[in-house]
Amino acid sequence: MKGKPNLVHRPNRVQRAIQRLAALSVISWLLSHVLHRVDRAIDRVSRGRISLTQALTGLPVVMLTTIGAKTGQHRTVPLVAIPAGENIILIASYFGNQHHPAWYYNLIAQPEAIVIDHERSGSFIAREAIDAERDRYWQRAVNVYAGYEAYRRRAKRLIPIMLLTPKRLNHGLH
Repeated sequence: MKGKPNLVHRPNRVQRAIQRLAALSVISWLLSHVLHRVDRAIDRVSRGRISLTQALTGLPVVMLTTIGAKTGQHRTVPLVAIPAGENIILIASYFGNQHHPAWYYNLIAQPEAIVIDHERSGSFIAREAIDAERDRYWQRAVNVYAGYEAYRRRAKRLIPIMLLTPKRLNHGLH
């Protein structure tokens, strides 16, 4: 991505109300089964200009493309993405489900990914945040979307946090 990803703006009152609804158990269960499909379809039709999640909630959304851990196929999923300078923080909350999302396993197996934010795209290398770094990123994520706390309570698991760094900054790490 050229420059900083333009991911965050302040949600309006309606978007904050929708965020509170999305954190509810029944609603997040429904969203976990439907929202990614709808967002992928809208992304294709709009050529990456519109995300239903971002429009409804005001949350920053990117399209993450990983390589399937089991299939080796490219997998694209819309995700809330928290900016951290040129890096991107992804929270593997899976709406508070009791298991990690598939994209998390994909990044563990193959940490290279492509991130698309509206009209920009870039290659990133992912790693899991741990200890104090994890705690810092978790707090940043909760500041963007308070619903992560509800997801944490429901999940009854340590929710992984992935940090994506632009590939060009990783030139010496291969």
